[in-house]
Amino acid sequence: MFEFFHALLPAALLLALSACEKPSVNVPSQPEQHPVPVTVAEVRQESLSASHTTTGTLTAAHKIQIFNQEQGRIIRLPYHEGDWVAKGAELVRLDDDVVRAEMTKAGAKRRQAEMNLMRMEKLYSRHAASENEVAQARTALELAQAEEDLQHIILKRTTLSAPFAGVISERLQEPGDIVAQYTHILSLFKPSILGVKIHVSEILLPALKKDDRVEIRIDALGNDPHQGKITRIHPVIDVDTRRGVIELELDPVPRGARPGQLARINFRFQKTTGLVIPFACLHYDSAGAFVYRIEDHSVAHRVTVRTGLQLEDKIEILEGLHEGEQVVLRGLLNMSEGKQVHIVDAQAQQR
Repeated sequence: MFEFFHALLPAALLLALSACEKPSVNVPSQPEQHPVPVTVAEVRQESLSASHTTTGTLTAAHKIQIFNQEQGRIIRLPYHEGDWVAKGAELVRLDDDVVRAEMTKAGAKRRQAEMNLMRMEKLYSRHAASENEVAQARTALELAQAEEDLQHIILKRTTLSAPFAGVISERLQEPGDIVAQYTHILSLFKPSILGVKIHVSEILLPALKKDDRVEIRIDALGNDPHQGKITRIHPVIDVDTRRGVIELELDPVPRGARPGQLARINFRFQKTTGLVIPFACLHYDSAGAFVYRIEDHSVAHRVTVRTGLQLEDKIEILEGLHEGEQVVLRGLLNMSEGKQVHIVDAQAQQR
């Protein structure tokens, strides 16, 4: 029996050793990293002359809404939308019968107070009235005069006149209507002053100033350019859109121009020189604008830039790059920070 177990011992040891051995695993080798072929462009200093076109809506720069200051019934409203009115023309008249009666009553009280004061002054000169009685009579006259003046003001307010020559743009009431105090009855605008209020990028605003001339095209009047000028630049930039507001006026206003028409405004910018790159080099993400700059002729590094004017197919660079540096123009599909690159054509932007 002992000999039988002695014979089995080597075989058992061999099985145990084979069970402890781990099977070999073939680990695939990492693929070799090849440089990305790219086309690059050079950062250059160039003379800058650019234009920028935006759209807006013509509005009347001088317009007013006509409200009544007294309540009453409209008895006269002679003008309609589109009618031309002269300065001082009567636009609205309210029924003034009650006001005129109140004014007559106030006038009678004032005359009575005048006579009473004269009587008291005569009595005072004869020592038949006291100084206090004279003072009371004088105060009564002042109150009566104030009441008569008030009725004159109310009567004047029953007639509304045109503050300037212009065109009626709205008629919201009709003769016979009873209107409450401060009701919008008419709107009036001056057609000789038409303008546009537009929003402009904060990048463009430093290149603009008051009285700069601009070209304005009005779609309804054809493709001919009309002259305009900047009349106001608002001082605050919108924090959400990073745009500011400027106001322009047509100078002169072309025949046929009306509020509400679509206008296309073309700005022309003249600057000395600046750094530019092809617009295709520029990319954006949540962090802002960036490019890939080539360093040591073979490595691409991401660089954040601040841009200026867009010059057709080029963009001005205000910060982030220097003249003579190279940035990736084509080959950005597999680009990332520190990527090895192979420059295929460094002068593609020249062709």
